[in-house]
Amino acid sequence: MKILTGAEMREVDRKAIEAGVPSLVLMENAGLRVVEFLAERFAPLAAQRIVIFCGKGNNGGDGLVVARQLLTRFAPASLDVIVADEPATADAIANLKAWKAVGGEVTTDVTPRMRAATLIVDALLGTGATGAPQGRTAELIGEINTGFPAAKTVAIDVPSGIGFGGVRAAATVTFESYKREHFDFAEEAGEVVVRPIGLPGKLINDPAHWYATADPDQFRGLFAPRQRDSHKGNFGHVLVVGGATGTTGAAIMAGMAALRAGAGLVTVSAATQQGFPPELMTAALSHDTHDDAIQGKTALAIGPGLGATAESKALVRRLVSKVQVPVVLDADALNVLGDARVHGCVLTPHPGEMARLAGLSTAQVQADRLGVARGFATERGAIVVLKGAGTLIAFPDGTIWRNTTGNPGMATGGAGDILTGLIAGLVAQFPTRLGEAVLAAVWLHGRAGDLGVQELGEKSLIATDLLRFLPAAMGECSRA
Repeated sequence: MKILTGAEMREVDRKAIEAGVPSLVLMENAGLRVVEFLAERFAPLAAQRIVIFCGKGNNGGDGLVVARQLLTRFAPASLDVIVADEPATADAIANLKAWKAVGGEVTTDVTPRMRAATLIVDALLGTGATGAPQGRTAELIGEINTGFPAAKTVAIDVPSGIGFGGVRAAATVTFESYKREHFDFAEEAGEVVVRPIGLPGKLINDPAHWYATADPDQFRGLFAPRQRDSHKGNFGHVLVVGGATGTTGAAIMAGMAALRAGAGLVTVSAATQQGFPPELMTAALSHDTHDDAIQGKTALAIGPGLGATAESKALVRRLVSKVQVPVVLDADALNVLGDARVHGCVLTPHPGEMARLAGLSTAQVQADRLGVARGFATERGAIVVLKGAGTLIAFPDGTIWRNTTGNPGMATGGAGDILTGLIAGLVAQFPTRLGEAVLAAVWLHGRAGDLGVQELGEKSLIATDLLRFLPAAMGECSRA
């Protein structure tokens, strides 16, 4: 799967046109692909009552192609074209003339008759739009969302005003590659379908554009049966560093998650060694004596319940600079990290923590989740797991994976500590397959949450329930 930003897509279009692909041909192909989708999903089109909303740019030109093709090929029960403004590009103007040449008309207002529409096509704004919609365009977006109770809405390329309370589409037909907005604002984009329009493949196959959804096929090999003569020393030893006074539960949950993920041994370094499950080994949380504690470990998880003190900051910086094994950084470790060297580490921030790491606001992170995660990963040489709806896993080479498991019921205290432990537990077993281990842990975390919600509901799910449903999620990964 490829994903481009709006700016990257416009650059691809420009280069294609310079190479000799006529822009009108690209627009005609785009309109045809939309019509093909409509014919597949909403047949018979002759029975549909369709309203197409067109903007003044090339997205509106695509909409006019759709209108002409629908009229001449399918003759819908009704077909209306509403324009927000006069076309302002040469291609849009040409397609307005072509629409009128086949007897088509345009209007600027929604009439009562149109309210009975069964299908809406949104062609108001494309990927070139920036900022919140204004004026008549904003009014028409409101009309699309509220004025047609019986209609399904299909957006061309991206829903108009996406990210700014724009069109809420049931489906989006986009061209050549996914766009970043489709994933950052998935609920607005609806189902996203990618169709080719004749752009040269070499223009969009830059590895920096690759983006994929995490799937068990990518890491199924981690769950093959173990050798009969295996022992605990074969499966790694995790050290969890955290659990300051009053927050030992966070470190315990991370430790138990590492065990459930299959780590052979887990030691938790915490402020107290009382009340721990018997499966966990313990060590005192000291900011001076961790040199001995890290000996013999194959993975570290630093941060759950650690506390954001000056001593914690010094400890985190010292550990990440000294250890030669994979390190997972979460929670308080991220809050005290600053500009410490994190090359080769796995970072698991939520948007607020990502904002502090990147020197941005949380709103800026949420507005460009993919770009922020990718930028930090490539600049700092770390794997970044940016948590949230559609958790992103960004790698130092610029590749991005989006997790498809998980649900709002997982918005509960301790769920992040479970994820940290899962990552550390898998990494400890497969230190040379770091990327696969991280993808697997994120997928399993969300899948366990999905299974838990099926039985317990979103409101009743708590963090330790994820450990209960983890074996079933792992079983799904191990099946051929």
